[in-house]
Amino acid sequence: MKKKTNLFSLLLMTGLAVILTYSCSKSNDSNNPTSDGGTVTDIDGNVYHTVTIGTQVWMVENLKTTKYRNGDTIPNITGNAAWAALTTGALCWYNNDAATYKANYGALYNWFAVADSRKIAPSGWHVPSDAEWTTLTTFLGGESVAGGKLKETGSIHWLNLNIGATNSSGFTALPGGLRSDYNYRDIGNCGHWWSSTDIDTDQAWSRTLVDKYAWVGSRDGYYSKRFGFSVRCVRD
Repeated sequence: MKKKTNLFSLLLMTGLAVILTYSCSKSNDSNNPTSDGGTVTDIDGNVYHTVTIGTQVWMVENLKTTKYRNGDTIPNITGNAAWAALTTGALCWYNNDAATYKANYGALYNWFAVADSRKIAPSGWHVPSDAEWTTLTTFLGGESVAGGKLKETGSIHWLNLNIGATNSSGFTALPGGLRSDYNYRDIGNCGHWWSSTDIDTDQAWSRTLVDKYAWVGSRDGYYSKRFGFSVRCVRD
């Protein structure tokens, strides 16, 4: 009788363990973003992986295109004085060195390229608005923690401590730096991404991730439209 009782207890405990494991698995599946395994190709033939995060589908890599959707060339401006004087769309490669930085970090675009009616995103995609960035960070728990969930882990690209980085979203944000009116900076330390939403004639909203913090900068993340930032696209 004692053996039967022990056997019954063992089966009961095993059953409970299975139920708990299944329950936890289902909970994690419903709360964590998952890769959709898709790809999208831009007009230059660059291929980008995609990831589903909440109700949105994002590119996993920064944009690299050198052409607008209609085939027109986006000017590559190397000189600082010429870059600072722009009021039309342009791109550049960090330190004017595409061979070193293009593959991992993509191009840096001024906001005028983002806003151009010829569109820099592939067909069926667009540069996210400020509200769409907020949808992303809200799904990931808010701006105070979302940065860690967006950043690639490790120190291959992010320098220093890369605080809070888990990349649990699959977004795989990299620190591509920026171009200001007069220099390139922040490679390895910060990533900056444009939104399509402007503030006034000179400034537009963006998002910033930093190696030393797990937050996402937004409300303090507006810069001159002349700056060169990375671009991530979201599906229409």
